[in-house]
Amino acid sequence: MGFAVRRTSRAYVRPSGATPAGSLELSIIDRVVGLRHLVRSLHVFSPRAGGGQSPARVVQEALGKALVDYYPFAGRFVDGAGGPGSARVECTGEGAWFVEAVAGCSLADVNHLDHPLIIPEDDLLPDAAPGVQPLDLPLMMQVTEFTCGGFVVGLISVHTMADGLGAGQFINAVGDYARGLLKPMVSPIWAREAIPSPPKLPPGPPPELKMFQLRHFTVDVSLDSVGKVKSDYFHSTGQRCSTFDVAIAKTWQARTRALRLPDPSSRVKLCFFANTRHLMNSAWPATGKDGVAGAGFYGNCFYPVAVAAASGEVEAADVAGVVGIIREAKARLPVEFARWAVADFKDDPYELSFTYDSLFVSDWTRLGFLEADYGWGTPSHVIPFAYYPFMAVAIIGAPPVPKTGARIMTQCVEDEHLPAFKEEIKSFDK
Repeated sequence: MGFAVRRTSRAYVRPSGATPAGSLELSIIDRVVGLRHLVRSLHVFSPRAGGGQSPARVVQEALGKALVDYYPFAGRFVDGAGGPGSARVECTGEGAWFVEAVAGCSLADVNHLDHPLIIPEDDLLPDAAPGVQPLDLPLMMQVTEFTCGGFVVGLISVHTMADGLGAGQFINAVGDYARGLLKPMVSPIWAREAIPSPPKLPPGPPPELKMFQLRHFTVDVSLDSVGKVKSDYFHSTGQRCSTFDVAIAKTWQARTRALRLPDPSSRVKLCFFANTRHLMNSAWPATGKDGVAGAGFYGNCFYPVAVAAASGEVEAADVAGVVGIIREAKARLPVEFARWAVADFKDDPYELSFTYDSLFVSDWTRLGFLEADYGWGTPSHVIPFAYYPFMAVAIIGAPPVPKTGARIMTQCVEDEHLPAFKEEIKSFDK
C-alpha cells in the first residue's frame, strides 16, 4: 500500500556551541526509581508552506542549538553507588540521537495518524542508538517526512531528566530556534538543588508488579458534554472546574462501574501528578515575562495526588459529584506537599503501588507540546504512549485538528471489563 517508512540517516546531534562539562546532581524527585523510564510520543504536523526546506534538516539544526542551552540533554545518565536511585548526569556533550526517515505515502493516506494507527508507532519512533543503553540516553528523536510535505516528530525521552512541562519547554525551545529566533523564549534553569530533599525512609522490598492484560480504548468526548458537567458543578458549588477534572471523573466512574465490585464499600483509587512549581515561591525568584516563580525549570516538579473513595459512592454520584471528590483531593495539595518537604509523612507519596483497583491519569493538554512550532505551524495531533502492563492508565489529550473536545486514551481494563467500560464512557455524550 506504499505505507512503508524508511530510515535514511542516523547520527548523534551534538550541541552546536561550547557547553559545560562535569557532573550534575539530580533532585530527589528526579531520582525516583520509577521515573527511569522512556516517554514516547508522536507529534504530527500537517503540510504547510515551508519554503521547500526539509523539516528533518531544520529540526536537526535547531536541536543542536537548543542543546547548548539544555546541555544536560546531550549528556548521559550514570548510576551512583546506590544504583538508579543515586543517578546523576554526566555532561559529556555526546549528543542526542537523531534519525531521519521518509514515508512512502501522504498523511491523508494514513488518516493523519488518527486512531487507530495505520503505521506502527515503532516505525515513527527512533530506533535504538548503538553502544548505549536507552535509559542512559536522555533524548532520542526521529523526523519522518511524508510525500505531502507533512512530517511527524517521534520523541523518546527519559522521565528522569524532565517532567511533562519540562519536556514541553525543551521542545518549544527547539521550535524557537527552528523559526529563526536567536534564543529560546523561555531560558532554562537547572536548579535541582531547590527541590526539597526530605530524608528518605529505609527502602523496603521492591514492589511486586503484577502484570495485567490491559486493553487499549480511545474515545473523544464533546465540548457540550464537558460543558454541561462544568455548569452542573458550578451551580451546585459556586466553583469552577476544568476539562481535565471532568474527563478523569467520567473515566474513573466508568471504570468503577465496569468493575462491578460486589462490596460497595470497597475502596477504589485514583492518582494523578500535579505540578508544584507554583508552591516553590520561597525557593525560586519570580522570573520570566509573567513573573512566575521557577519559570524555566525543566526538572521533575510534581506531587502525586491520591484520591480514594468507596466504589458505591463513585458509581452512584453524577459526574459533577465525582468531580467534587477529585477537587477535594486537589485542594489538599499545598498542605500535603509542604508536609512532604519537611519529612512530615509516614509513607513516601512517591513510592506508588500498582493494583487493579487503582487508576493513574496523565494530562497531556497543558504541557506545551500542542504549541510547538518548527516553522510549519503547531501540530495537528500529539499521540502519547505512556502505557505499562502493570499500571491501569488513562491519558487526557486533544483530538486531531479540526476536531474539538477531549480525547481519552486508556489502557485500564482487562477483556472482561472492556465492553461495560466502553458503554459507560460512550454514554457520556448521549
